[in-house]
Amino acid sequence: MIEIGTAGTRSARKLLLLGSGELGKEVAIYAQRLGVEVITCDRYANAPAMQVAHRSYVFPMLDGEKLREIVEKEQPDLIVPEIEAIATETLIALEAEGHRVIPTARAARLTMDREGIRRLAAEELGLPTSPYRFAESAEEALLAARAIGFPCVMKPVMSSSGKGQRTIHNEGEVEAAYQAAIEGTRAKMDRVIVEGFVDFDYEITLLTVRHRDGTSFCPPIGHRQVRADYRESWQPQPMSDRAREASEAIALAITDSLGGRGVFGVELFIRGDEAIFSEVSPRPHDTGMVTMISQDLSEFELHVRAILDLPIPHQIVQRGPSASHVVLAQGTSEAPRFRIDPESLREPGTDLRLFGKPTIDGERRLGVALARGASLDEARQRAAAIALSIEPILE
Repeated sequence: MIEIGTAGTRSARKLLLLGSGELGKEVAIYAQRLGVEVITCDRYANAPAMQVAHRSYVFPMLDGEKLREIVEKEQPDLIVPEIEAIATETLIALEAEGHRVIPTARAARLTMDREGIRRLAAEELGLPTSPYRFAESAEEALLAARAIGFPCVMKPVMSSSGKGQRTIHNEGEVEAAYQAAIEGTRAKMDRVIVEGFVDFDYEITLLTVRHRDGTSFCPPIGHRQVRADYRESWQPQPMSDRAREASEAIALAITDSLGGRGVFGVELFIRGDEAIFSEVSPRPHDTGMVTMISQDLSEFELHVRAILDLPIPHQIVQRGPSASHVVLAQGTSEAPRFRIDPESLREPGTDLRLFGKPTIDGERRLGVALARGASLDEARQRAAAIALSIEPILE
């Protein structure tokens, strides 16, 4: 039997969420549906998940002393990272002291930077990856690019949403790409990864769920990126049986090594029947937001069920061709508003999530449109039409 208490009482089961963006918001909502008391943390106030939490704290996620202070004060049953840039050494120490980190503190540390996870995948597990080199200066980056060959891709070892990533076509572009990578990093470090350019047919996210009864896979999710940032996703991505089997074998190997329970977003390049490992997130994935309309249990529901040791159904039901499309805004505002065309949501099988991000300075993802259709093309067109009908008003 499994026991869950009542939020706000001495029997409460507490979940401490580190990072409070749109993905964390959905985790918080579903956890609360199961009676869990949710405490959220982020570097800025009124973040999306904070708006639905029982209480929240504002501090830099890389501040290990403050993180420990909050954990000692709240004594959570579950510490759930939602972002990469966290004081992972503190998480490792807290786990050693008996706190439960989701999926594990080691997984959070290894996936915080691309070097840790790439070395695990390629050098320890022998998984297929693109060729790569690491560099700590523009000069080293040039040598790495020459060794890899052009075109190649340069990224900070720690970043998200494509920040600091550039494709390099010749030696003259290396120094500018290196500076862009350093500016785009989520920590104070000068280290970058230079990767060989993979000539792939398409790329997928394979949501992999580690739970009390083993490992389950959601149907593969295809996605489109702009400047390495997710713009739309769809499910199920058509692929051959051999490519899917290869993808699941890679996902199983990397998630078994990382351990723990919960949802992992495993990103792969697909070329014919071949699968090539790209990255993994030990948490729900942004491209997986399509599961809020495509599956009977979204990635967020699966994540919470798994970490609470509740069972995952033998079959995760996929509802047919489905798509997500982000709502973007460009500009500056401390109180964004949205003008919504109601006609865009009149069709059955359509939905909208506005994240509630309180500010914007530059380009920011503020929501996601969701749709099902008779085909993937129709679902993508419907989701795009909804997203494009939303007019952000920045004042």
